[in-house]
Amino acid sequence: MTEAARILVVDDLPATREVLERHLRADGHEVYSAASVAAAIGVLDRTPIDLVVTDLRMPGADGMELVRHVRDHLRGTGVIMVTGFATVGGAVSAMREGVDDYLPKPFSDEELMHAVRSTLDKVRLRREIDAPGTVEAPDGLIGTSPAMQRVYRLVARAAGAGVPVLITGESGTGKELVGRAIHYRGARASAPFLAVNCAAIPESLIESELFGHTKGAFTGATTTRQGFFVAADGGTLFLDEVAELSPIAQAKLLRVLQEKTVQAVGADQPRTVDVRVIAATNKDLQGLAREGKFREDLFFRLHVLPIEMPPLRERDGDVVLLLRHFLAAAAEQSSAPAPRVTDAALDALRRYSWPGNVRELQNLAQRLVIFADAGVIDTVDLPTVMRYTTSPASPPPIGTFGALPRTLREVELDHIRAVLESVGGNKTKAAELLGIDRKSLREKLKAGSRAGSASDTA
Repeated sequence: MTEAARILVVDDLPATREVLERHLRADGHEVYSAASVAAAIGVLDRTPIDLVVTDLRMPGADGMELVRHVRDHLRGTGVIMVTGFATVGGAVSAMREGVDDYLPKPFSDEELMHAVRSTLDKVRLRREIDAPGTVEAPDGLIGTSPAMQRVYRLVARAAGAGVPVLITGESGTGKELVGRAIHYRGARASAPFLAVNCAAIPESLIESELFGHTKGAFTGATTTRQGFFVAADGGTLFLDEVAELSPIAQAKLLRVLQEKTVQAVGADQPRTVDVRVIAATNKDLQGLAREGKFREDLFFRLHVLPIEMPPLRERDGDVVLLLRHFLAAAAEQSSAPAPRVTDAALDALRRYSWPGNVRELQNLAQRLVIFADAGVIDTVDLPTVMRYTTSPASPPPIGTFGALPRTLREVELDHIRAVLESVGGNKTKAAELLGIDRKSLREKLKAGSRAGSASDTA
């Protein structure tokens, strides 16, 4: 017997509904039924449901339409798809739409109950993560916003789970800090935590860096190198920008996750390793997998416990907390008192969109400590693009920033160009000031150039 739940069975065949209802009631659940998607939505509107078990093919609207309705309106409800037309492609498509499990007919009583119990566990986890209330922030993380409270709950769950974690989010949101928090709160805390930026390693060397090489394995291999996986044995390997891995490196990473072994370049035999992998990316890894640009089987291996880092603009109230922390840290490094920030300046910073996220705010705080006049920071001390966010009724001069209304991308691009101009076009310095890497800067400028060309030809 498992913890009782409210389960809705949806199938146009009465005999199928009866069989499912009988098994679920025997396991202690409260069961509702519907013969169509429309009837099922009616039940969902009237009754709190923990789990929907639905057929795929039914007259009228099919089961996928019910899945979309549940995902759009009832995040805390689980879904199991049952079908007699099972294919691998169909299962993958169902999972993409948000199905928790996929049962091909015929299935045994044991397979049904295993799927039900597993999905209910996922439902309880989702509800636990989204529950109201304050959670203590792990070391290194700052913020009290609901978005960060959800992250903290996921960190606590991930720390005790030991499974692969995929951390997604924009550049500068603190993905590595979350990876470290997971490691140091878990059973591997006394073992190594190694962080690797996959984008910073040349493609020709990525395999050697990750998996090692033997002496003489290739030109320039004058010594044997153990590689990051062996160096992290017993601990955690944080793979930042994992989307940049080459197809060959992706295949080898998949093998490590499946078989717990690595084979160095030039080695005859693989070596067993015990490494927890935490991957991070600022790209849509699932979209890349769908387009064939990232191995789909590797994506699902990494996506066991996903954590999405919120951008700073969606972290209500956290800007001020973070700013004060960074100002105090920068002032301590400079052996100076932390400057006071006026209410007007704080208001401007709250309104700013923060394209570089927390990293941009940290860099700004370091500059403000250096240039603060008489220990006070006012709007005049802020970058131009931030000063004009003080009031919606005070738009920037037309000649400088263009007429309103303006899209977030346009404002961001103007800010990037202004920073570039202030450093004489030096993209390395501009990227540092913006709190993003050079690659992200190039992509943002390229996107802005394409958008400008499109508007010119419209």
